[in-house]
Amino acid sequence: MSLRARLLTGWLRQTEKRFIARTDRPDRLRRHMERTARMLFRAPAGVTFDELILGPDEGMKLRATSVAPQDQRDGPLILYFHGGGYVFGSPQTHRAMVAHLAARTRLKAILPRYRLAPENPFPAALEDALTAYRAVMDHPGGVILGGDSAGGGLSLSLLAQICALGLRPPVGTFCFSPLTDFTFAGPSFTRNAAADAVLPAHRAADMVHMYLKGANPSDPRASPLFASFIGAGPVWLTVGDTEILADDTRRMTDSLIAQGVDVTCVIEQDLPHVWPLMHGLIPEARQTMTELAGWITALSRL
Repeated sequence: MSLRARLLTGWLRQTEKRFIARTDRPDRLRRHMERTARMLFRAPAGVTFDELILGPDEGMKLRATSVAPQDQRDGPLILYFHGGGYVFGSPQTHRAMVAHLAARTRLKAILPRYRLAPENPFPAALEDALTAYRAVMDHPGGVILGGDSAGGGLSLSLLAQICALGLRPPVGTFCFSPLTDFTFAGPSFTRNAAADAVLPAHRAADMVHMYLKGANPSDPRASPLFASFIGAGPVWLTVGDTEILADDTRRMTDSLIAQGVDVTCVIEQDLPHVWPLMHGLIPEARQTMTELAGWITALSRL
């Protein structure tokens, strides 16, 4: 762990984790993340951003942000779902990180602006994710799904829906620190409660209330840990070993392997939740992005 990463982890624990722990208003969480992203996250030179609409008709149209590298090549389209506990976050908060991935892979990416809770509880986010996928699934080079935290869980839930519906499968799926189990049954959820630098474990019940609104937390559409992935393409997962969601990734990996899915699982030591967001701040973020870009590039050449 680099000195920068140690300093960042301490700063996150004293600032971001405390803010999330004491703030119960979604509007404040949303404004805070937008401000933080503007201050800390920078896209690489040469990447362009455009707003677009996804969806087949007026009733199903979905706003999204496209991210195009300067030297874009033919290949898969990256469809990326931002994190934020299904309550906050947006394409704006995550587009700089995705831009770095787009620049490394030379592939175009799209970030859908899916509906957030509590205004739009489960399964609204998954409905929007499926709308987005249907809009792009015929891309000539195929589609690679991605996401972080809740967005990582959403990308996996979407993958399960794609398998169940018999749609054209994505080329691959990757997730940073995904939320895969709304029952929070993984031992790391309590074991790492103090060590996690970003997520306060005691706020999980609030997120369940806002997003699920009484729905079954074991529903595989909400908790992909319990979903079927027969026929899914390769999956790449990473998480830090001190995160409360560490076992969401470990158990998800075991479930996918048991179903015959080709899985790459990378467990990093002591790194904070979704550290690739910090691509301009710590070398570990850049290293993870480089490794993921290599995996995506290898997939796109098959």
